Amino acid sequence: MEEQIYSMPRIGDKAPEFKAVTTQGDINFPGDYKGKWVILFSHPADFTPVCTSEFMTFATMAEDFKKMNTELVGLSVDGLYSHIAWLRTIKEKIEYKGMKDVEVKFPLIEDITMEVSKRYGMLQPGESSTKAVRAVFFIDPKGTIRTIIYYPLAVGRNFDEIKRVLIALQTADNFSVALPADWRPGDDVIVPTAGSCGVAKERMESKEEMHCYDWFFCTKKLEEEKVLKALGK
Repeated sequence: MEEQIYSMPRIGDKAPEFKAVTTQGDINFPGDYKGKWVILFSHPADFTPVCTSEFMTFATMAEDFKKMNTELVGLSVDGLYSHIAWLRTIKEKIEYKGMKDVEVKFPLIEDITMEVSKRYGMLQPGESSTKAVRAVFFIDPKGTIRTIIYYPLAVGRNFDEIKRVLIALQTADNFSVALPADWRPGDDVIVPTAGSCGVAKERMESKEEMHCYDWFFCTKKLEEEKVLKALGK
């Protein structure tokens, strides 16, 4: 039979649908997560040190993500029983950076056929044709892909950045603003660029609480408290 060829999903695309067996039972993705944000992420293999450090970190942060209406879903091309054995080992034997007795409660997808990995472009031949790279997909409550981050097999993810991106996406949606380089809650945000000469002139002459570096680049204050309240924190 001819192998199915999938195009790489892109930002703004609907998240490819699939049904899968996981360590938390069967899921229908993304339908089961309608109305929630989802971070779907892949790892190369069970019982590997970088992946172990990542899963412990994700599991430790899981409640914080839940407070932001966000669910975690992991994936690798290993089988269900391997997943279960690995997660049990993490809980019973591994202590790392002060984390111990860590229970991974979010689902970990079995993808032996690599069907889901192929749908999401997680298999990249230049890196490995049999292991999923460290992909991270941010999917919004409408099932749309909003951000994609890929890491190579050897480099663990930056979890501060993963959390920052999620907060930034939700803030941009909640307040209809854009966010500058290195933005964090409490920093100034960017007002949408003026769409006409009249608006541009008004902005440059305005004495409102807005700072314009030039007509196309204006910022305003957005208090951290407002950001966190909108996030449900």
